[in-house]
Amino acid sequence: MVKTSIPLGLMFSQEGPYAAVGMTMFRGAQLAVSEIEDDADYDFRFDVLSAEPGGRNDGYVAGAQALLAVPGLTHVVGCYTSSSRKEVLPVFEKLDGVLWYPSHYEGFETSENIVYTGAAPNQHVVPLTHYILSEGGRRAFMVGSNYIWAWENNRIMREILGRNGGQVLGERYLPVDDVQMDEIVDLILRHRPDFIFSTLIGESAYSFFRCLRRKCIAASLDQPRDLPVLSCSLAEFELPLIGGACDGHISSSVYFSSVKTEANERFLTAWEHHYPGAGQTSADAEASYIAVHMLARAIKRASSASPDAVLQELSAVSFDAPQGLVRIDPENRHSFLWPRIGRSRADGTFEILHSSTKLVRPDPYLVWEPLSLAALTGEKMLRVVS
Repeated sequence: MVKTSIPLGLMFSQEGPYAAVGMTMFRGAQLAVSEIEDDADYDFRFDVLSAEPGGRNDGYVAGAQALLAVPGLTHVVGCYTSSSRKEVLPVFEKLDGVLWYPSHYEGFETSENIVYTGAAPNQHVVPLTHYILSEGGRRAFMVGSNYIWAWENNRIMREILGRNGGQVLGERYLPVDDVQMDEIVDLILRHRPDFIFSTLIGESAYSFFRCLRRKCIAASLDQPRDLPVLSCSLAEFELPLIGGACDGHISSSVYFSSVKTEANERFLTAWEHHYPGAGQTSADAEASYIAVHMLARAIKRASSASPDAVLQELSAVSFDAPQGLVRIDPENRHSFLWPRIGRSRADGTFEILHSSTKLVRPDPYLVWEPLSLAALTGEKMLRVVS
């Protein structure tokens, strides 16, 4: 069967300060493209065109403009940072395109031109904060990359801590490409918080973990026990980049490579086949993989790739993703997902500590989410994994 070609844009930064993230996201999307081409149930294939933004916001704008100028190309899977997403949104609105955004983010946004396949705040930062409170953590120090992802997640955690008797001892922001961490780590060591909440990304995060571990050893501190670091973005592919300081960190994510599902076994096998030696997959790769598969399902149902036709079918499609069955909420175009808490290990994987008891509806504006532990009644959101 000769398949019809549908142009699809991929826009990930495989160069620049968070190149490792962009590469794993690109690979996840490409894997899904290959699976759709090999699947006889689809009478079309995706003809991929790529843009390389280089981690710069102006590069994303130029990339979006170039991709959407291609005849027939109306769907783009891409962006990692929220700043890049917000920069390109006017381009998608003007040119009537759809951005499939495959990244966990800080929420407080909906758009007629974006489908969100990564986690919303009630699926990452809220369960993470409830977890650390349940473990006795009350005093936080926050350090992040200086853009909206860090600002908003810190605001959410600060509010939850405040409602539950906690406090923030310090809050600092660094440029996205900053790798000089001695001063900030010294400040944290003087404060001695119960935990550190890191919203650093890319090379900044890796440098922070290494510097913190080194200075804790010099101070005779067991860093994972005495100064645990919590994150909503730390993923498997980043652990080898951190090196010997990669273990013992707590991450909130809807997917870890150690998830025990049949779909994940297939995903891991396919990943190794397509990218031998590339290392572990991650939530970022999985969200990109989900985005392409959900788009394909919507196109198939609509018998059209036009944005209006595809978006009308979103409520009717679901996907047996590696993390579990996922679907999209037609009211806000965010995804129903499976929150989990994991702890990094020296072997480059995560031990899953807690898993969601149910598929969690996206709540990007935190309208329904109880922010006080006292308000959590009935079935708990996360269960302990034995």
